[in-house]
Amino acid sequence: MKLIVGLGNPGRQYAGTRHNVGFEVIALLADRLGIAMDQAKHKGVFGSGVHKGEKVLLLMPLTYMNLSGEAIRAAMDFYKLDTEDLLVIYDDLDLPTGKIRLRQKGSPGGHNGIKSTIAHLGTQEFNRIRIGISRPPVGMAVPDYVLGRFSKEEGPLIEEAINKSAAACEAWLENPFLQVMNDFNQA
Repeated sequence: MKLIVGLGNPGRQYAGTRHNVGFEVIALLADRLGIAMDQAKHKGVFGSGVHKGEKVLLLMPLTYMNLSGEAIRAAMDFYKLDTEDLLVIYDDLDLPTGKIRLRQKGSPGGHNGIKSTIAHLGTQEFNRIRIGISRPPVGMAVPDYVLGRFSKEEGPLIEEAINKSAAACEAWLENPFLQVMNDFNQA
């Protein structure tokens, strides 16, 4: 059984913002796998299905970004999952827009959703996909930037990153994460 979590903020006003790319990957993945995201469970929007014999759980926390770990912990406890069965997808200011990077562990790098996840899991060792959103322009506050929308020029880069991230999730359902990481980090 695998749990894939996309981080973001609930509400129409946050749809399409830089901070919500994790939600967008989950929506695309749910569509690709034929999983209905129609349950209110584990402090989030939840769906489950089976892909090639592997039970797949998809979660978009509704706790707001800063409390994402609460929803992840709730789902992991309910299904009695280990951290190696978890994959978290989120935006990253330290990567160029549209670049993805897969990791098995690491610090939160200033990301409050990952800080919360680490605090609730008690470890920095869990699989993740970081989607680059670049740094804000000089003089723009980080909160305003991450809650802003992508420019017309950034749109195709983010769309490709969302597609690659969903493909990496699908690959993980059939292969060890280390292999998926090696394959997708080279692309």
